[in-house]
Amino acid sequence: MHLGAAMFFTDYSMSPGDLARALEERGFESLWAPEHSHIPLSRKSPFPSGGELPKKYYDAMDPFVTLTGAAAATSRLKVGTGICLVVQRDPIQTAKLVASIDQVSGGRFLFGVGNGWNSDEIENHGTPFKARHKVARERIEAMKVIWTKATPEYHGEFVNFDPMMTWPKPAQKPHPPILVGGAFPYAARRALRYGDGWMPHRVRPDYANVRDLLPKFLQMAAEAERDPATVPVTIWGATEDQDVLKRDRDAGVVRVVVSLESAKADVILPQLDRWAKLLQSVA
Repeated sequence: MHLGAAMFFTDYSMSPGDLARALEERGFESLWAPEHSHIPLSRKSPFPSGGELPKKYYDAMDPFVTLTGAAAATSRLKVGTGICLVVQRDPIQTAKLVASIDQVSGGRFLFGVGNGWNSDEIENHGTPFKARHKVARERIEAMKVIWTKATPEYHGEFVNFDPMMTWPKPAQKPHPPILVGGAFPYAARRALRYGDGWMPHRVRPDYANVRDLLPKFLQMAAEAERDPATVPVTIWGATEDQDVLKRDRDAGVVRVVVSLESAKADVILPQLDRWAKLLQSVA
């Protein structure tokens, strides 16, 4: 089982390059960066975790920029969006971004995607909130065509383009893994429909530990005629509990991701040292 780390990169956090090097030196497998283009002041959508929205959500840098910096500073560490809000991005341009960072990193990019919770933010980008799931599916389908076809075209309800030429193509074939973020059961179904992995949070209001739902996910995979090996599970929300992590590993979880605060090295590095020791006991 692999260990990843995520950070909202801001102008007051560790730099992407410094954190990436620290992670690689300690045996971490991956670095993840989330995305929010902006936070509307109307704030009609409640924060899914409850309470006030943390300041780092307002201040997050663009994930493709920060992850490119992280990839350039390392040679083995994988870099991933955790998650990219595809409903807020043009699919043609995003396909080029994904292919470009995959080329620059030497095939180390993980494309974590999600459909979003902030209705105000999504609708500022021109997507009706209730249509976001279909919009996301079409955009991901269209990007797959762009990555894998010499003269791609796509015709859907929300995405529509005639044959074109666009390069580069990704280094990974047929494309970087698409890890679908979100809760059980809806995001799990989306992962089985068009993803290469499912990436839920460990705890949600409807369940105390998503690991307990993995048997149901495996059943869903069988019903969808998907080999479970093609849709590995990443749990977001690692805990410094050796027994919990061992149960994750034994349940077949491919990686867990620890969320770090947007802080400087004096705060973060001691945490990474503890995680590195823990990683050795459950790898």
